Amino acid sequence: MIGRLQCVVLDCPDPLRLARFYEGVLGGAVNRPDPRWFLDDDWATLHLDDGRVLAFQRAARHRPPRWPDPDHPQQFHLDVGVADLARARDEAVALGASVLDAGGPERSWIVCADPAGHPFCLVRE
Repeated sequence: MIGRLQCVVLDCPDPLRLARFYEGVLGGAVNRPDPRWFLDDDWATLHLDDGRVLAFQRAARHRPPRWPDPDHPQQFHLDVGVADLARARDEAVALGASVLDAGGPERSWIVCADPAGHPFCLVRE
């Protein structure tokens, strides 16, 4: 092993806004003091209750994915386990998400996009 994963970093146009969005989806604490990172207008963090960290980095020329368009690939996505898909979808939309693919009643996931356009899936646990 060479090292340990410190965090996952998402490029976006507004780091604090996206950190607050994911705080609403996943819980945790936005911009908790941490000597590993310098927090400013170009960088924000979300420390999750289980110790994992998401970070958000300003990309002035951010080009959001357009799922499922291969010319604008998703690059990565997060799967968020939920007990109730419909409720989770509604709460994510209220926080600023958009639904990309609602699927159907037989499917166990819904594809959404965060406010910066990154796809993520709400997955029934």
